Amino acid sequence: MSAPEKHPEKPTVIIIGRPNVGKSTLFNRLVGKRLALVDDQPGVTRDRRFGEAEIAGMEFTIVDTAGWEDDDPESLPGRMRQQTEVSIEGADAALLVFDSRAGVTPLDEEISRWLRAQDIPVVLVANKAEGKFGDPGIFESFKLGFGEPVALSAEHGEGVADLFEHLWPIIGAKSEARDEAIELAEEAGEDAPLGPLKLAIVGRPNAGKSTLINRMLGEDRLLTGPEAGITRDSIAVDWEWTDPSSGEAREIRLIDTAGMRKRANVVEKLEIMSVQDARRAVDFAEVVVLLLDATRGLEHQDLKIASMVLEEGRALMIAINKWDIAQEASSLFNGVRAALEDGLAQVRGVPLFAVSAKTGKGLDQMLGAAFELREAWSKRVSTAALNRWFDDALEANPPPAPKGRRIKLRYITQASTRPPRFVVFGTRLELLPTSYERYLVNGIRAKLGFDAVPVRVVLKSPKNPYSKK
Repeated sequence: MSAPEKHPEKPTVIIIGRPNVGKSTLFNRLVGKRLALVDDQPGVTRDRRFGEAEIAGMEFTIVDTAGWEDDDPESLPGRMRQQTEVSIEGADAALLVFDSRAGVTPLDEEISRWLRAQDIPVVLVANKAEGKFGDPGIFESFKLGFGEPVALSAEHGEGVADLFEHLWPIIGAKSEARDEAIELAEEAGEDAPLGPLKLAIVGRPNAGKSTLINRMLGEDRLLTGPEAGITRDSIAVDWEWTDPSSGEAREIRLIDTAGMRKRANVVEKLEIMSVQDARRAVDFAEVVVLLLDATRGLEHQDLKIASMVLEEGRALMIAINKWDIAQEASSLFNGVRAALEDGLAQVRGVPLFAVSAKTGKGLDQMLGAAFELREAWSKRVSTAALNRWFDDALEANPPPAPKGRRIKLRYITQASTRPPRFVVFGTRLELLPTSYERYLVNGIRAKLGFDAVPVRVVLKSPKNPYSKK
């Protein structure tokens, strides 16, 4: 069967403005959920964040950007500005947001001059315009040269309908064309395309997560630098990877996350929010890569992150980054492998890779294994095959009989996938030792092809009709 034809892309709208004018609040309003971190202090957003927005049936991709600051290009704010400048490439429209209550500032005027030199339609947005307090700033904004601004309150949702009226003449035709293509495909009974592999990169600060993703993409898509903790939001990037072994193009949604330090060291409100956001990204992912720093090896915090990923039921891989500068590489690799076997008792044989974000070493091998791991994570075994294994497992190692009371294990079924969950039915299961449960879990992994996937086994006894309710 041929691969389904891709639908036309949605129009893309980018949000631009100086720090703390409410860009991320507007982004969250348009996507209908809290995806971007929002705080009173300026400079919370540092990377581009993409979301799916809709206003009155008009669908488009909305891009949140870092606040535009007039700083040295080599500084962190300067590199954030460069990310914003790059993000305008390929966009269909730009929303220039300013704070109507603060009025037009010199930095607003600088951004306007830059935008006028670009080949992109601009919609001027006067945010924080609830009540009459923003009126003077709205009248003042006509001098920016973009016509009448859209007066709205991103926090309260006022004025979004007016934004639709300004955007429709710019992107409406492209949005409609995409909707029509999708309807025609559905009427023709075409298969829906498979979803991309949701792959999250997690780890301690400065392990090289953003640099690794930039290497995969072949562009400086994510902000990087020597400063630890640059990434604050969890940033998702859709990407197409060509598998060198087959030549097949495979879709991946890469998710970069904020670095996770020891809880005792996380005291600032913004970092707490960032770590919480990273945890939500793990829950959204299918496969999670825990990135280690070869110059620091495996630390206790890494094991805590790995355990958290497994507890969430995600498929886990470990990658040792900066392999190009690793000292005593063979000893390091074997030491990390041994420490993982000791420290992650709930899952044996977690895939381990040596990679380099600088040279690209090991990345194709790691990505190919990620697809295989997702396949195991999504696998379903027939009840007949499952119970044939179950009978053999019980015969090879019968359950114990504590105090002479026999534990009966009758049959097993797979209740769900992603992660795989199994239910064992029997009697006196409350007496079954934890060691025997581990025996069953390890057998499921080894004999049924679940490898290093986190497996759940639930014990279920029939209700006694004579027991007191």
